[in-house]
Amino acid sequence: MPSVDCTAATSTEVRTRESQRIDLRLESHRTAAWLYPGDRSQRPLLMVHGFRGDHHGMDLIAGSITDREVVVPDLPGFGLTAPLESGSSLPAFVDYLLALRAEVGRQRGATPILVGHSFGSILVSHLVATHRDLVDELVLINPITSPALEGPARFLTAVTRAYYALGARLPERAGRALLSNLLIVRAMSVAMATTRDPGLRRYIHDQHGRHFSSFADRQSLSEAFATSVAHTVTEVADHLTMPTLVIAGDKDAIAPIGPTRAFVAELSDAEFVELGGVGHLVHYERSVEAASAIMEFCHQRIDER
Repeated sequence: MPSVDCTAATSTEVRTRESQRIDLRLESHRTAAWLYPGDRSQRPLLMVHGFRGDHHGMDLIAGSITDREVVVPDLPGFGLTAPLESGSSLPAFVDYLLALRAEVGRQRGATPILVGHSFGSILVSHLVATHRDLVDELVLINPITSPALEGPARFLTAVTRAYYALGARLPERAGRALLSNLLIVRAMSVAMATTRDPGLRRYIHDQHGRHFSSFADRQSLSEAFATSVAHTVTEVADHLTMPTLVIAGDKDAIAPIGPTRAFVAELSDAEFVELGGVGHLVHYERSVEAASAIMEFCHQRIDER
């Protein structure tokens, strides 16, 4: 099981490829997605962002991948994609992503490789577990390996759960104001950022300020949060027997590195890239290294098969 410890600093002068908006229709539901151009002879990537974010969160990684196309959708209920009529439960998201993967494959001419960050890691790993015969490889970035309702973070999780529940119960204007409060969003951002680069910190806070409150409605947000804290990737570790790339930061307070190392050790065919000095924001703080690891994994484990 190869393991890499990457400690190089990230530049704030990252330049990424431009993306174009595409629409992905699944019956009556429309998904807003962004396509990053690349070599169409290689299988594309389908990247699934984390909770409360939208496609912008994956922009630095997706834009740094140069060897294939990358598709990054706004998940239902976030960004420019409407919530699912079936709700924001784990089965609803899994069924949606299965259909979305098939549609991306139809449009791009090849079945995409699944990449999930944070909450997205829960969704794609559970998709794989329930449809093992359809998925041959997997990439997980900052995977959620620790139950949020247990351990040292359970009090903070309980407080956060009450926050989302209150936001859903209050009258529309007051509830939306609470859930979109810029001070609370900034506090979340400050808590997650580990970089000491002032320019990069400003970029992270700006991105969270712009896009962390682009959720469609309070009810679907609350339900999605409940889904995010009720599940982990470790629940389905036994089913992840395909080649799997795991990228994680050793300072991650949301998904601590100890449980992540233990999770990787359970996998039968895994590559592990452990990034030193970074936390849960690998997609912002170490995007170039993450993109390089993904391209190398795809080239060695998928393209050459």
